[in-house]
This record gives sequence, C-alpha cells and structure tokens, in this order.
Amino acid sequence: MSNHILLKPSAVSGHDPETSDYRITAPNVGAMEVPEELKRDCLLFYYPDCEQLARRVAECSEGKVELAEITWNEGKVELAEITWNEGKVELAEITWKRFADGFPNLFVKDAIRIRNRHVAFLASFHKPSVIFEQISIIYQLPRLFVGSFTLVLPYFPTGTAERVEAEGDVATAFTLARIISNIPLARGGPASVVIFDIHALQERFYFGDQVLPLFESGIPLLRERLRQLPDASNITIAYPDEGAWKRFHYQFGDYPEVICTKVRDGDKRIVRLKEGTARGRHVVIVDDLVQSGGTLIECQKLLATQGAAHVSAYVTHGVFPKESWRRFEGEGSNGAADGFKYFWITDSCPATVEAVTDRAPFEVLSLAQPIAAALQI
Repeated sequence: MSNHILLKPSAVSGHDPETSDYRITAPNVGAMEVPEELKRDCLLFYYPDCEQLARRVAECSEGKVELAEITWNEGKVELAEITWNEGKVELAEITWKRFADGFPNLFVKDAIRIRNRHVAFLASFHKPSVIFEQISIIYQLPRLFVGSFTLVLPYFPTGTAERVEAEGDVATAFTLARIISNIPLARGGPASVVIFDIHALQERFYFGDQVLPLFESGIPLLRERLRQLPDASNITIAYPDEGAWKRFHYQFGDYPEVICTKVRDGDKRIVRLKEGTARGRHVVIVDDLVQSGGTLIECQKLLATQGAAHVSAYVTHGVFPKESWRRFEGEGSNGAADGFKYFWITDSCPATVEAVTDRAPFEVLSLAQPIAAALQI
C-alpha cells in the first residue's frame, strides 16, 4: 500500500498566538486538547468493509512522541519533544451473517464485557443495501448497558440530497439524519456522531436533540501533506465553484486562491475562471467529494490552459460510482496538460481505497488519527 499515508496534523502550530489566524484552523479535536484525566479507553466495533481503517485507528491510539519546532516571541527557535497519550482503542468483534432469506443474522461478541465501557461503531453507508444491518447494530449497542456510545460515520452519503427545489422532491439527507437521531440513549446520555466534511453545512441542523453530532474535517490532513511537498512554497488552492470556496476557504487563509465557476451553455455546464492566477503555480483543487469527476477534470483542463505548472486535487470522500476513478490520469511529460500530479482522498469510502491502492495519481490520507482523537470526546 505504497500510496497510503498515515498523517498526524501538527500537535503544536508553532505560531505566535498573538498573530495566529484562527480562520485557518479546522474545528477538529486535537490529540493534546483532552486533559489526561478525561481520556478513556474505547472498544471499537466496525463494519467488515472498515476493518483496515479500524485497525489503523487502534494503532494511532497508542502513545506517541513527536519532535516539534516551536518559535518563541523573541524569535528564538527551539526543538521540543512532546509526548501525549490517547485513550487506548481496542477492537471488538461482531459476527456478520445472513439467514437464508437474505436478512441479517448478527451477534455482538462479549456483550457482557462491554457493560459500562466507552463503545464506538465505525460504519460505512456506501450503498443502501448495507445500511439496515448496520443500523440494527447501532441501535443495539447502546442498549447493552454501555457507559457511552459513539457512531463514527466518516461519509454521510445522502448529503447531496439536502434540499427541496420542487414540490415532491425528497431530501433524503434529512431522512438519514432522522434515522441516526433515533439512536437509543446509553447509560451516559446521548450518542455522539462523528462525520467528516458533511456536504452542506446546514445539514447539521437536520439532526435531533437525541444525538450529539461532531463535524470534523479532512483538510488538516491535506495541509500537513502540502507542507511535505518539495514545492510547498508554490502551492495555490483552487475551488471548482463558489460553493466549495464558501465551504473551505477559511481553512486556507494563508494560501493564494483561485476560484472557478460553472456557467450554462445550452445543456452544458462549462467551468470558467472567476478570479485568481494559476500561472507557474502548483494548483490544488479542493472539494468535499467527487462522484463522476467531470467538474474536476474540466477544472484541471482550465487551469492547465491558464499556465499552471502542476494541478492536483483533494476530496475527503472519493465516491467514484461505476469506477469513475479510472477517468483520472497522472501527469506525463507535458505536466498539468496531461493530468493530475496528485489526487488525494481519505479512507472514508473503503471500496474506493481498495480500488486505487498503488495506482497513480492517487494517494490515500488516512482519517485514523482524527478518528482516534474524536473518540476521546
């Protein structure tokens, strides 16, 4: 898995607190923000398709040591060793079988042992046919006398169906939010629900008061990866449309920006440059998810004609129905004109991760560390 990257966003920013811009800080839970006395061990159940990510989360829960460069107000730079411990995450098992009629036959192993423990479930609603069996587990775990319960759903799949434009439209994002909102109470109170880069920010209001949604972002992983690039000082962030700019620009306040826009030409939607300069830059297109990829490819072609030296892309959720990831080619001898330098996704969609392993231009930035940190809340 040479294109799988396990990153940890910097534990210490190194910025002067008097001048730091809070607008480029994601709202993610930090590994060092939870007081030591409040950290807790967790039993993590998972859907079989999520096993690889679950094991990475467990690995990330072990204590770590980091060397961080800190700049003090006087301008003095020192190298400090920072140690922190996250609560240990232990993997727990569920037997996933089916009866002859196709309905799920499920069994939670060691149901007595999980009483009064902090329990979490790592889910993947990547297709409708797998949701019912996972909801059955999600509704059952809090009723096994667990101390607290957290649902980790990295990708909220109906997020793009969030509004009604004509009478009769069904906003299935609201439907799924209602299903999740009915998770039973654990002994410690409402369930926490961890979701990464939900498609529309207003969807946070679709969840009822019976659950506590925690909305995290994959952008800190991208920022850490950009800092590692040999041309890190030549990066420009691009947004494929105004919606992506509204969503993510506050997390890139320290980067030059390019904003694209979509205009209609008959039945076609054409991507055009709205503002910003791409010439000579390594331009990274940022969005929350990709489906067919048509908009990203049109954006890449536009930026190449504008003189970009390289074009890369990042999406938190690489959905890619019908293997649409095959449309994305890596750079050739002509640089940006040939394709993408990098295409970064996270491991929120397990089937995609398996499909693009060791395939250029894709790199997988794992959500394991942010999930491990979020389990401490």
